[in-house]
Amino acid sequence: MDRKRTIAVVGATGAQGGGLVRAVLEDPNGRFAVRALTRNAASEKARELSRLGAEVVEADLDDPDSLKRAFSGAYGAYCVTNFWEHLSPEKERAQAANMARAAQEQGLSHVIWSTLEDTRQWVPLSDDRMPTLMGSYKVPHFDAKAEANREFTERSVPTTFLVTSFYWDNLIHFGAGPKKDEHGVLTLTLPMGDKPLSAIAVEDIGRCAYGIFTAGNRYIGKTVGIAGEHLTGTEMARALTKALGQTVRYGDMPPAVYRQLGFPGAEDLGNMYQFYQEFNDAVVGARDVKLARELNPSLQTFDTWLERNKENIPLE
Repeated sequence: MDRKRTIAVVGATGAQGGGLVRAVLEDPNGRFAVRALTRNAASEKARELSRLGAEVVEADLDDPDSLKRAFSGAYGAYCVTNFWEHLSPEKERAQAANMARAAQEQGLSHVIWSTLEDTRQWVPLSDDRMPTLMGSYKVPHFDAKAEANREFTERSVPTTFLVTSFYWDNLIHFGAGPKKDEHGVLTLTLPMGDKPLSAIAVEDIGRCAYGIFTAGNRYIGKTVGIAGEHLTGTEMARALTKALGQTVRYGDMPPAVYRQLGFPGAEDLGNMYQFYQEFNDAVVGARDVKLARELNPSLQTFDTWLERNKENIPLE
């Protein structure tokens, strides 16, 4: 029997990577083995992946040698960064460079890089409709990932550029869920006006990535954008009302107000929502629900995600 090809998964205990690890392990055809990369192999999440059948390897995105060891002998790798751990575009780019260099040196056949748009293509730094942040960016957590694309292309790493979407899971983990207003009515606040928000269940990102790997070379050198659905705030509130059994209304908030909320990253996210609104056709057009479902036939809609996760949404 042929030895299975190995996919090394960065951030295996995190949101996107965890979905990919499980997709590999649950594949009834067993086409790949999975190497779960984590900074702490002794963590409960890492031990659980080991129990499920993953090879767990310690690696740190700031340690190039650890990445080279972790990528050694692998067929492919899923590369992702977590901007929200450090809020540093420079660190994010450096980490991407470390992964790209390790992939090149180890001769990987297929890398997926989880990326986003460079919003400065639509809103240059000279455009004052939204503030320039950190001296060089409009939406730092988008723009830095897009800048990092060249770390892979300039090294001729065979790469698929996976453009992701807003996570519905942010309603649970990122404080974006409905909150009671002064009248006690649950309100979903999103600075989206009447425009649809492209969003997805985070585990489905990893499952779509697995669909890209199983497609062989078809998507190498291509940009693939995915979403579960494109829904307006009103449509999301309606779905939440049905799932939670109590009224949820949609409350729009101007991006300029959102930028002033004061939490770390508020300006970045305020600019992101403004970009989503003002260039909605481009954002939605870059994220293909039909393709996402072809890559991942179990792709969840917002309704199906809510049915599975409604009990986990904190209602304040």
